[in-house]
Amino acid sequence: MTSAFAGLSWRRPLRWCKGPRLPLLSYALIFPSRSVQPRAQVGTMSPAIALAFLPLVVTLLVRYRHYFRLLVRTVLLRSLRDCLSGLRMEERAFSYVLTHALPGDPGHILTTLDHWSSHCEYLSHMGPAKGQILMRLVEEKAPACALELGTYCGYSTLLIARALPPGGRLLTVERDPRTAAVAEKLIRLAGFDEHTVELIVGRSEEVIPRLRTQYQLSRADLVLLAHRPRCYLRDLQLLEGHALLPAGATVLADHVLFPGAPRFLQYAKSCGRYRCRLHHTGLPDFPAIKDGIAQLTYAGPG
Repeated sequence: MTSAFAGLSWRRPLRWCKGPRLPLLSYALIFPSRSVQPRAQVGTMSPAIALAFLPLVVTLLVRYRHYFRLLVRTVLLRSLRDCLSGLRMEERAFSYVLTHALPGDPGHILTTLDHWSSHCEYLSHMGPAKGQILMRLVEEKAPACALELGTYCGYSTLLIARALPPGGRLLTVERDPRTAAVAEKLIRLAGFDEHTVELIVGRSEEVIPRLRTQYQLSRADLVLLAHRPRCYLRDLQLLEGHALLPAGATVLADHVLFPGAPRFLQYAKSCGRYRCRLHHTGLPDFPAIKDGIAQLTYAGPG
């Protein structure tokens, strides 16, 4: 027996670590052997895999081409122009309004902004289709005092201000100071003074509790939510909690379908304090992307 194994050297197996053993595939990747496929064969696999996924990629591009166009216009091109000009898109839009719109004419200023958005840079504003719905609802409601959360460039602010009854008042809230500065100039250019339209710079969740004491807003007959859809539910509940919504108040919420506010809509439909209606529209310049304005009528704390 000794002679049979005389040519073999007996050694203890190496112990590289005391942890769990690696899977066989990991050993094969870390310590490749000669039996692994040649590099040339592995390289010929990737075109086949790419071709296999090509129909799926083409289908997605065709089906969601409007969303890809929106992404390019609102993110890629906008970021590039911001870097090249040193100005924000809202500031560039206001410069265009200054040179092309008639001061003191809100309608002409709105039309100029629409033209800028369609032919120059996408503004991500409410647009003419939603604007007609908003103005009609404001005229029907004739609110003595209206509240807007999310001034942005001032487009929807001008729509509400145009439709207010004589002596009506609008408070509009914008969280970004630089955007608010542009909106302030646009509102004053359209001919509305601070007694008609007052712009408040601050976060909505911080401004709402101070509306009654600091801004003498005891009730909001009409509210437009146009800031961040994920904040709609929180701010609606803040308005309820501070008793700023009288019975019969109208709450309008933009972008409830795109990008969407499902929790807000679910609350409005299930809490039993609102009558709900949805006005279906599309995005400005992208009618294939479906969106809508939610119209809530407050029945009271009940």
